[in-house]
Amino acid sequence: MTRVRAVTLRPVPPDVLALAGLWAALVDLAIVGFLLAGIVNAWAPAQDLPWKPFRLDRPVGMATGVQFARAVADPAICRATLDTAGVRFTEEPDRDLGECATTNTIRLRDGAAPLSPAAPVITCEAALGYAAWSRHVLQPAAEDLLGSRISGVEHYGTYACRNVYGRAEGRRSEHAFANALDVASFRTADGQRVSVLRDFRDEGPRGQFLRRVRDGACPWFRAVLSPDYNAAHRDHLHLDFGRWSVCR
Repeated sequence: MTRVRAVTLRPVPPDVLALAGLWAALVDLAIVGFLLAGIVNAWAPAQDLPWKPFRLDRPVGMATGVQFARAVADPAICRATLDTAGVRFTEEPDRDLGECATTNTIRLRDGAAPLSPAAPVITCEAALGYAAWSRHVLQPAAEDLLGSRISGVEHYGTYACRNVYGRAEGRRSEHAFANALDVASFRTADGQRVSVLRDFRDEGPRGQFLRRVRDGACPWFRAVLSPDYNAAHRDHLHLDFGRWSVCR
């Protein structure tokens, strides 16, 4: 006759039970999280999801700032974003000019408010900022306050090998790297001309337009300087993608 040996089960220590329960809860939460992420990814607006790419043809949303920052930080993504939106540009070779060297530059051709002089040399990040400002700020403000779309943007240039304010000493301007744009005036499709020098202080629609597009440029550029900043900017809006963040 075979004798059956009794097996004594030892109780599981409370701390092991607690750890097992914690892991089970974490697995459940992970499953729920993946399901919720899938639902959000499928149904939430793309402009509200940080992991989605930036698109110029989407409205501004909760995650647009994060998406835009990622696009301007990568030259390849920057160009792909412009191309996807139908913004035409041509590549500009890097220039090894010592303290005024330029890199990551293109010539903006079409797909944003036309610039005059046309096709200036400009960094891709500043070009993408200009395209976003043109679509999301400039044209809506013009239609709302001027009753017509912007047909041309007159500027003082993007590239100039000089120091800030043209001083003999001091740090280089962002213009020395083709990383800035000085906007002087706007022309509308119905023949209006809105000048920063003449109209910025105007209390009517033209002044309101200039101040609105100045404020609206701040999310799309690092520095935005206007006549409110100092007398050196009395006749233009300075827009750049440099190191310093200021909006005034």
